[in-house]
Amino acid sequence: MHRKPFLPQKPCQRCGRPFVWRKKWERDWEQVKYCSERCRRAPERA
Repeated sequence: MHRKPFLPQKPCQRCGRPFVWRKKWERDWEQVKYCSERCRRAPERA
């Protein structure tokens, strides 16, 4: 059985696109705010 559709999601604080839980974020999923390094490094929009 493939469980990918049942993983938690949340929106990226920079771009607003939804992103899905990843194994590497297992311990700090609550602190993850951005969908990618590109969004994390991008300057704030005005």
